[in-house]
Amino acid sequence: IFANEGLRGVFFGWAPTLVGYSCQGAGKYGFYEVFKYYYGEKLFPNANKTVVYLGASASAEFLADIALCPFEAVKVRMQTTLPPYASSLREGWTKVTAKEGMAGLYKGLYPLWGRQIPYTMVKFATFETTVNQIYKTLGKPKESYNALQQTGVSFLGGYIAGIGCAVISHPADVMVSKLNADRQPGESGGQAMSRIYGNIGFRGLWNGLPVRIAMIGTLTAFQWLIYDSFKVSLGLPTTGGH
Repeated sequence: IFANEGLRGVFFGWAPTLVGYSCQGAGKYGFYEVFKYYYGEKLFPNANKTVVYLGASASAEFLADIALCPFEAVKVRMQTTLPPYASSLREGWTKVTAKEGMAGLYKGLYPLWGRQIPYTMVKFATFETTVNQIYKTLGKPKESYNALQQTGVSFLGGYIAGIGCAVISHPADVMVSKLNADRQPGESGGQAMSRIYGNIGFRGLWNGLPVRIAMIGTLTAFQWLIYDSFKVSLGLPTTGGH
């Protein structure tokens, strides 16, 4: 891509990615804190912590994906069609809504939930569990380490969690991309997924997994680093290790 199109080709589709995942990230992390407190402290104070993490993260992602879905639909069309469906977020959004209405921006919502909710459940539950285990292995309570050391633990825990996220969400991610790029007019979601699966098979759902592991592991690590650094700047404790 770089050889043929230069940096513009590498970064093509950056606008819907930036806006969509910014909205989704803010919603996901913010709602997670709300639901974790509400489920763990108010509704189910005696529940297993991992169950609380799973429930809180699933609830948070359910809401966050409603914000992400329109931008993801535009991004996928821009990046997976030749010639490109649109050259900008505004053009792509306008073309989709003019032809299909707002529903066109949400036709990948169910597969997106199928991809992102398990992804986020693994991301948050694995992160919390990993961070707890790191502090147990280090042999001292979290409070005995300074802020820089605690955010370092967050980075490591985030990378480990990201590997699990990449594996569990990859087949659904492939299907979401295929649906947005290749769903026929009037075709139901189930019919489209059956047809696409018939074309690519089980192995096709795993195409590109090593690249996704490297990308998601690094991305998740930096997400937790940035998020916990932000919490520290506000005088709040880092996530996990309690």
